[in-house]
Amino acid sequence: MECLIRASADHYTSTITMLSKGLFMTHLSTDLETLYPEHLELITKRYLEAAQQAGKEGLLISSGALKYAFLDDHSYPFKVNPHFKSWLPITGVNDSFILIKGNQKPQLLYHQPDDYWHMKPADPEGYWVDRWQIQPIGQPVDAHNLVGDTSKLAFIGEEADLAKEWGFDNTNDTNILNSIHFDRAYKTRYELACLQLANLKAAKGHHAAEQAFRQGQSEFEIQHAYLAAIEHREQQTPYSSIVALNEHAAVLHYQHYDFAAKATDDLHSLLIDAGAEQHGYAADVTRTYAFRDGIFKDLVNSMDAAQQAIINDIKVGMDYPELNKKMHIRLANILQSSGLVNLSVDAMIDNNITFTFLPHGLGHFLGLQTHDVAGFQQSKSGINKSAPANYPALRLTRPIENNQVFTIEPGLYFIPSLLTELRRSSHTKNINWPLIESLMPCGGIRIEDNIAIIDSLPVNLTRDAFLGL
Repeated sequence: MECLIRASADHYTSTITMLSKGLFMTHLSTDLETLYPEHLELITKRYLEAAQQAGKEGLLISSGALKYAFLDDHSYPFKVNPHFKSWLPITGVNDSFILIKGNQKPQLLYHQPDDYWHMKPADPEGYWVDRWQIQPIGQPVDAHNLVGDTSKLAFIGEEADLAKEWGFDNTNDTNILNSIHFDRAYKTRYELACLQLANLKAAKGHHAAEQAFRQGQSEFEIQHAYLAAIEHREQQTPYSSIVALNEHAAVLHYQHYDFAAKATDDLHSLLIDAGAEQHGYAADVTRTYAFRDGIFKDLVNSMDAAQQAIINDIKVGMDYPELNKKMHIRLANILQSSGLVNLSVDAMIDNNITFTFLPHGLGHFLGLQTHDVAGFQQSKSGINKSAPANYPALRLTRPIENNQVFTIEPGLYFIPSLLTELRRSSHTKNINWPLIESLMPCGGIRIEDNIAIIDSLPVNLTRDAFLGL
């Protein structure tokens, strides 16, 4: 697929061009080092403006604390506060803090306890450290002693009780968060580069997963082939992988891994929804494969073509719900042309027939979190726009604008509970039930790419990454 990147002297555009050609490996550290200062300057401005509007001079941002299982001394896998990792590429160190005060150099209060039970966090290094004051701390209370007067600061983090104990009177202020979250939809060039590199990792994993599927491996084995290819531990992925063979693909958030491999004659399909991270930024990619030729493979190919066509429909200024409806029209055409539904496209849309086959939204914002914030938010003040009544699971209602990154992930599923409702409806006579019954062992189809809007054009970070393999 031809990459939709406008020729430009802009440094970022040339960087993405190199990425799409698979030439980025020799440029990775240089690119991030070049792009990071601009990123740091912009988010400093965003956070300080939000704090000052709330009457504060700065902020203390927590990385987060370990959470322990009930009646146990074993902690759950640590997940860093997204507000913390938006500043710097540290994602695995708990009980650290970022201190931002006016025009002062940002300060990292870095948790390095003297602990013989666990490995001590390594000293920070890399392209970003020279722009920070870095102060090691042995325990969280050391941060309080270094911060000093908390009355002039806002606190962002989940440790509300700790913030109160330390004297903060502004913790997770709604107005501050609304302002920051709204702006987070507009990615810096550094963030866009991290998202592209996360997609490259995910593409490698999906390639390995497909090979494992073709070899007849189990869901558990496919997941481990994926993790080995992206060089992540399971808790390092941005979300739990969905590795669904056959009818399991009809469970939208399928959460298990079967250990037993299936006989070749019993293999029909694989739907894998699996991501990767680069410096805290997420790729969110889904692919569906048919094990053999036939009607299901034809449907996968039709959905792939429709997914690429809807990406080409993207225009700056378009409301994302409008794009979602256009995808349902494309789905209706597939249902009609494949013989699954004997109704006109207009009749399917008017009667919401396509919802039975695609009950989730077309996509969502992507960035520091898989389902990134502010998908409904229409302004910095926090005004929200809900999902349309016909498509209640849609996670994004904002207008499409430059520097946004979102997913495009249409599906076509054979979900027993929804099909039962359709069978009971007045439209049952227009449904090809024998054909649907033959396809139910395949579960369903989802194809998901990550799209950046650059120079008013949709750039497919995921397809570019696959081309770079």
